[in-house]
Amino acid sequence: MKDETIAVHSGYTTEPTTKSVAVPIYQTVAYEFDDAQHGADLFDLAVPGNIYTRIMNPTNDVLEQRVAALEGGVAGLAVSAGSAAISYAILNIADVGDNIVSMPQLYGGTYTLFAHMLPKQGIECRFAEDDSVAAVEKLIDSKTKAIFVETIGNPAGNIVDLEPLTAMAHSHGVAVIADNTVASPSLLKPIEHGVDVVVHSLTKYMGGHGNSLGGMIVDSGKFPWAEQAARYPGLSSPEPSYHGVVYTEAFGPAAYIGRARTVPLRNTGATLSPFNAFLLLQGIETLPLRMERHCANALSVAKHLQGHAKVSWVRYAGLPDDKYHALAQKYMGGHASGILTFGVKGGYESGVKFYDALGLFKRLVNIGDTKSLACHPASTTHRQLSEAEQANVGVTGETMRLSVGIEHIDDILGDLDQALAAI
Repeated sequence: MKDETIAVHSGYTTEPTTKSVAVPIYQTVAYEFDDAQHGADLFDLAVPGNIYTRIMNPTNDVLEQRVAALEGGVAGLAVSAGSAAISYAILNIADVGDNIVSMPQLYGGTYTLFAHMLPKQGIECRFAEDDSVAAVEKLIDSKTKAIFVETIGNPAGNIVDLEPLTAMAHSHGVAVIADNTVASPSLLKPIEHGVDVVVHSLTKYMGGHGNSLGGMIVDSGKFPWAEQAARYPGLSSPEPSYHGVVYTEAFGPAAYIGRARTVPLRNTGATLSPFNAFLLLQGIETLPLRMERHCANALSVAKHLQGHAKVSWVRYAGLPDDKYHALAQKYMGGHASGILTFGVKGGYESGVKFYDALGLFKRLVNIGDTKSLACHPASTTHRQLSEAEQANVGVTGETMRLSVGIEHIDDILGDLDQALAAI
């Protein structure tokens, strides 16, 4: 099936008891066992089935199957938020004394997790100097458990050249984790280009309506965890926290998701509400259609701002003269999602005046909504970073981030013009 069909149908067939066409919301905590042996078989992973909603839920299962199908993976794991997905993706394979290597261009919350929280848990994060393959490769050693990238950086707007990056990582026996939130699988499928694990904040484009938090981890099923047992013992040796199961034997290609479900999720509980899963599924049904409008409107906004007297620069990979335009062509057919950044002339003060004058655009820190959204990263999402750290991730005082919605383009441009006139 094509994406437009997968987004509507994948993971669900008509429920046999009630014949419900819409995915039911299974608002339950636990599930009854047939008998003692059935319960034992479920806990031994000998038979499929539900045990407890902290670990799995039938509504969430449809969401997991649908997103995994869109990404081309073997299995997915739904969690409470994108930040939980990133945390679990790392903690599933990294222990005290290990390290990960990350591209420098990151969402502010991810940067804080990597720079400040993971080191306190004994996991070092090494930030590359830039987003080149060479800058990443020189930081890899025998304790490196993952390379982490955002396929489209938020808010930097950079696009990672995935194919040479993943080839390099695999030559060292290292897995690649990619946050595909900004691109979404409608524009880019990282697994097709060698990525091993994909993470999402479903809160953004996938849900699309700014009403539900959610996160997802998708396992490509292609990384040879068993062959790299020395680097990843948690997947190919008995798991002491789950009665000695060996995940590569019990789950085969889906070993990574199997462990993520039964170790980090089961033991720390960042569970997605089944009601949120239901709402996210409604959003995903229109994802391909919405992304068409997001991209078209964002390109029109970028071109308009480029010619504005009060704008000093615009970063949007959909523009022919953008540094990352060739990679947008290579991986996404020239589309670059609905996020762009630009700088207003006059620095921080002018940025604040522009921001305060917006009318149609909502002033907040979310992205990927049907509504147009605006953020001043230096005073919000990246405020906790020093000036040097902000510059390293692509944020300056005059930087404005726009998440361009699906409203009529004339109304969007009109609001931007009147706000720029206030400077």
